[in-house]
Amino acid sequence: MSRADHLIVGRAGANGAIATLTLDRPEVLNALDSALLGALERALSEIVVQDDVKAVVIAGTGGRSFSAGMDLAERAGFSDDELRGQRRAIVSLVAQLYELPVPTIAAVEGYALAGGFELALACDLIVASSAAVFGLPEVGVGNLPGGGATRTLTWIVGPARARDLMFTGRRISAAEAEAWGIVARLAAPGAAVSGAVALAELISEGAPLGVRQARAAIRRVHEPLAEGLAAENELYEVVLRSGDRVEGFRAFREKRAPRFRGT
Repeated sequence: MSRADHLIVGRAGANGAIATLTLDRPEVLNALDSALLGALERALSEIVVQDDVKAVVIAGTGGRSFSAGMDLAERAGFSDDELRGQRRAIVSLVAQLYELPVPTIAAVEGYALAGGFELALACDLIVASSAAVFGLPEVGVGNLPGGGATRTLTWIVGPARARDLMFTGRRISAAEAEAWGIVARLAAPGAAVSGAVALAELISEGAPLGVRQARAAIRRVHEPLAEGLAAENELYEVVLRSGDRVEGFRAFREKRAPRFRGT
């Protein structure tokens, strides 16, 4: 486990195949500053080249907050150009998460607000404490969500509900977020991280290439249907010719656990 710029990087799971990135600024509800954004970018860049990583879990320390959003105290001293530069860093981080080759899971305890909510939305799945709270309050401070939520949230909940949250800035409970399809699984308070790791381990039991290709196909669901189906077919062809597919069917016939190699 390592810690730098308020980010704790570690491993979890029975075989250490789950990379964990933990935001560690509990005194400011894990608000995202420039140093922490940079640390996340570097950590994700390292994960890309680590073949033994099967999934990534992102969480926050302290139990009160996943992340309350951008560090407004830091931003108060920024020039317009500095604000633009930080937004480019946020957008780059969201794109990096989106393109990561392995599944990503946000483990949300407490608040996931503004940029913190957008960070969670950039992940494939959200496991949230039943006491978690979500919201995009940017309009209340004269801004708009600038970390991808205008697309990621809209893809998940549809335009009407996305407008509801973004135009009003209101907060919603974990139960409402689950009902809307934002949250994949609810956990007891304090158990979001363990629930996310358990889900990541379950995912890691599947064929790595199959999971990766399914993830890539789902990520393109917002494209026109014909393009999406063509892309899905291309991705499926890769799996069809893979050693993992052969092993999966062979293990099924032989009534044993498959031994996937990611090939």
